[in-house]
Amino acid sequence: MTETTHMQTTPPGDGAASRSPEYRLAVDALRGLRQDLIHDAFAYRPLPGRHTDGRLVRRLPGRLRESAQWLPHAVITAAALITLALASVDSGGPALLLGPLCVIPVLLTMVRPVGAFWASMVSTPLAAVLGSRWGEWPWAAGSFACHLTVLTVVAIRTRPRTAAWMWALTALYAVLADSGVGPTYVYGTNSGPMLVISALVLLCVTVWHVRRHAEQEVTAQQTVTAHERSRRTLLEERTTIARELHDVVAHHMSVVAIQAEAAPYRVENPPPELEKAFATIRENAVAALTELRRVLGVVRAEDYQVPDAPQPTLADLEGLLSNVREAGLTVEKAVTGAVRELPQGVELSAYRIVQEALSNTLRHAPGATARVEIGYVLGGLGLRIVNGPPPNPGLIKPSPGAGHGITGMRERVSMLNGEMTAGGTDDGGYEVAVFLPVALPDEGDV
Repeated sequence: MTETTHMQTTPPGDGAASRSPEYRLAVDALRGLRQDLIHDAFAYRPLPGRHTDGRLVRRLPGRLRESAQWLPHAVITAAALITLALASVDSGGPALLLGPLCVIPVLLTMVRPVGAFWASMVSTPLAAVLGSRWGEWPWAAGSFACHLTVLTVVAIRTRPRTAAWMWALTALYAVLADSGVGPTYVYGTNSGPMLVISALVLLCVTVWHVRRHAEQEVTAQQTVTAHERSRRTLLEERTTIARELHDVVAHHMSVVAIQAEAAPYRVENPPPELEKAFATIRENAVAALTELRRVLGVVRAEDYQVPDAPQPTLADLEGLLSNVREAGLTVEKAVTGAVRELPQGVELSAYRIVQEALSNTLRHAPGATARVEIGYVLGGLGLRIVNGPPPNPGLIKPSPGAGHGITGMRERVSMLNGEMTAGGTDDGGYEVAVFLPVALPDEGDV
């Protein structure tokens, strides 16, 4: 009887997965340190200018508004001058050497932010050794201002994780400097104020970063929501147009089917080929009507009701104007050209365009006067609906559906290959101008 021992071996490449969570956390932390402060530390990243479309900047005169884009550079330069003064005045060391040590890292933040942090970390012990005032160990006065400025600017220009790493390395330097490297046993240390002040500053910058990121996310979400709302509105308008035009098309197809069925009886002894042709026409018309009903069932909303009356035309415009006048709008109508019957789709679209334009006038310019102009020209139909300015703009309430009516009008005009313009007038009113082309009848049809 033999005993077999099974040895379990770890597959290659799974060693990292078997490590403890603490080890993986440390590896991730070191990887973050390398990514934020070591990799491409001295990469060229020029400081961008300030946007000139802010609420305060827009109120400045033209030349000052153009110069406002250099405000961040001016602030950093002013901080560098203050640092230079602190490093040079009563520093106890060679001012010509201490000044550049403290100023260069501050100015470097405008072109190489991460490199400026490392430059500040290197210049801090050099300035402390060169200065003779050991009571400012391990940060001399100029180095103190320099390092705080660098931490603030770099934190603003990078992300919160970089700020945390910079503060951690600053704290590490403070611990090493206070562990006996410098003469702290005699005069004390200023590491505490540096760490506390820098932590508060970096915390404020981090909160600013988080708030800014949240505002950007909200703005992006609002943009997506507005885009989706616009698309939904467009689809709803197209669906409404499809429902309305269904009746027009169905009417024409019904006439075709009826005439095709009655045509053979109007001819005495019609040939079989003619009867068969008319029967085929009727069958196709009935099949088309069936498909139209299926299409309408697809685009029909749950609360959609089939209209009892036929779809309106321009002949019904007087009734619409009467209803609008009863609602308080003073409106007049002017017709030019020879009035003639137009295709039902054009008549319906023209009626709906006038209806929507007058509805917008009631909604956005209560109490104003309006004028509807209809022009019958050789190549189509012209519409112009214009209203004056509202007599009391304070009574206008914001409408949640603003812009939806214009979208519907544009869809109707686009469907008929027409042209449309809509916009404000010089006197504060609004104008909608539309041209709907209508094909001229052939000479044989006249």
